[in-house]
Amino acid sequence: MVYDIYSWDKRVTAERINLAMDRISQIREEDDALCADVKFKDFFAELASFLEKVNDIRKKKETGEFEALSFEELTDIQNELFYDLREEIYAGSVYNPDVLEKIFDKDFVSPFLSLGFEVRAAFITVFEGDFEGFVNILELFLQVYGTAMEGASAKEITDVIYWYASDYLDITARKRIIENFTASNRFFYNIIMNDDLSDLRYLFKFGEYIGSNEINTAKYLNSLDSETVRLCAKTFVDGYRDGFFAMQKDITKRSVVSLVYNIGFERIVKEAVIFFEDMGFEVVLQRKPYRLADMSPVKNRGICSGGVNRQFEYDHKFDMNIFTKKAYLDRKLEVCKRTFEEIKEDMSKYGGPALMESFGEREFLPVKKKSANAFSEKQNNLMTGYRNELMLLQDEYIDTSGTAFCIIAWPLPSIAKDEKIYSNIFDDIIRINTLDATKYKDAQQKIIDALDKADTVSVVGGVGNKTELTIKLHKLKDANKETNFENCGADVNIPVGEVFTSPVLNGTEGTLFVKDVFLSGYRIKNLYIKVKDGMIEDYNCENFESEEDNKRIIDDAVLKGHKSLPMGEFAIGTNVIAYNVAKKYDIFEKMPILIAEKMGPHFAFGDTCYSHEEDNITYNPNGKAIIARDNECSIRRKTDIKKAYFNCHTDITIPLAELGDIYTNEPDGIHTYIIKDGKFVLKGSEILNE
Repeated sequence: MVYDIYSWDKRVTAERINLAMDRISQIREEDDALCADVKFKDFFAELASFLEKVNDIRKKKETGEFEALSFEELTDIQNELFYDLREEIYAGSVYNPDVLEKIFDKDFVSPFLSLGFEVRAAFITVFEGDFEGFVNILELFLQVYGTAMEGASAKEITDVIYWYASDYLDITARKRIIENFTASNRFFYNIIMNDDLSDLRYLFKFGEYIGSNEINTAKYLNSLDSETVRLCAKTFVDGYRDGFFAMQKDITKRSVVSLVYNIGFERIVKEAVIFFEDMGFEVVLQRKPYRLADMSPVKNRGICSGGVNRQFEYDHKFDMNIFTKKAYLDRKLEVCKRTFEEIKEDMSKYGGPALMESFGEREFLPVKKKSANAFSEKQNNLMTGYRNELMLLQDEYIDTSGTAFCIIAWPLPSIAKDEKIYSNIFDDIIRINTLDATKYKDAQQKIIDALDKADTVSVVGGVGNKTELTIKLHKLKDANKETNFENCGADVNIPVGEVFTSPVLNGTEGTLFVKDVFLSGYRIKNLYIKVKDGMIEDYNCENFESEEDNKRIIDDAVLKGHKSLPMGEFAIGTNVIAYNVAKKYDIFEKMPILIAEKMGPHFAFGDTCYSHEEDNITYNPNGKAIIARDNECSIRRKTDIKKAYFNCHTDITIPLAELGDIYTNEPDGIHTYIIKDGKFVLKGSEILNE
């Protein structure tokens, strides 16, 4: 079913837009004598100029002039719109919290940062045709401007932004949820399926910043033959379909899939949509959240580009602090529940997400600015509680015992120095993603059989790696019918190559160390995590001179707003081919978690591998039931479900080059080596070294 996500009267909305823009166009010419503070005027003049440019695009789109623009003209328009956010300009931009702190009294910085970020969202509302959203932003801007010019306090300005978010919550929250679980918004779909993808001007229709990665990715995919593109898409869609069969779930009861990808990969996405539709699935293509009311400081999933400046995004990640209050979040949950009820028939058909990730972006080390917005501890707890409540509420409408998922990853052009190397890397990633899973399953079963005899498993780092961990395993009641580890093929989690379990927390302890790892988009150097009874006790790295900054980047990348997290997964990656590809091109630190986790032992902190599905029995290909689905945290769902989940799961891999040994500790004192000096030595698994 298609739901109406827009509720405005077009004629009235057009009149409101024209009235607002008439007033906004006067701001830069305003007499300084009429301003309570001239510094305010300079700030608002910059934002007004941006809104005028956005409105010009709206007019060009309405007349059809936008469609006729050349690639070069579109590039020029984009460069002008994003000028203030470019890395070389951002140091003096009014969107930079350090700049605002120098201009205004401290109390004004927070609301003006939030206003600036929300104003930038006007660009996307115009492209998507959300003119109600556009005029709401225009009117917010004018209301804050008028209030500030009258000499209002920072609190009064903050209140204006709070009530703006609160007043439109019934619209914004409802729209976001409907777009999450239904195909009511066909914006991306229509471009991908109907435009000429060989004409790269289509990229500028998405309303996102289009950089060299997006352009060069699309250009490269256009150079591939149709058979190769279809192979990439088919591997992805087949993995999603096979996930239902591997987890013994009935795919015929599901008919909606949400597909997430990075802009530039449209040729593969188009073929994937065709394959999904041939399977009887309706494809949801939803943008990454871009309005403050929809955003989370932890996780914002959806279609997007790489952006113009990641420091800008980092500086504004807590701008929703203005309305992170209990009353607001409680009412948002009410709107969510009402909307879930409205679309419950569609939610019952939701089959889960299909994620097409990308990797190889340029290294980014975020600078934490004291001038930027931040959450108080109370707000952090409120947001964590809200996310948990929302997930539990969502589970009432989506029976996760019948859902699946699939993840695959492709490289970006920025991973290589030139097009030829990029082409070679892409070819090798295709090979990795399409490996025959049969060979791996047999060897992995040998490893599982050995691990199932153990009480604990020891993981020791190689030369220069300080890892020394003991992993406690669940006790099997019947080893003939039960197992601790899942034998992972190439279905939901592409590529093939791992065995994994959810450890017992009590008795899992030691030190995890990795010299170089990419987590949540950050390259982290000499990562150290100390674990006691399965929980993170201490952590550090060596990215910055300041220990505070080092801990902060781990907070962002791993802890996700929590003070501690349990080890939710222990796994042994078996894909040596992937390891050798990383070694061949020296791209270890750029490999995504999805592939990196197959290149050595890895440990995930957060929820277990079976989060929210612990009561659904899963079986290995040999028929044994996987019993390690819970730990001491997730089992709390039986007494207080709000304390059971963390809504995050971050994998950290020790590459084989850094690894020493992995061996079992069995009840009778026997130690069986799975890996010794970084190589598989268990009989029957040696083939993995090839």
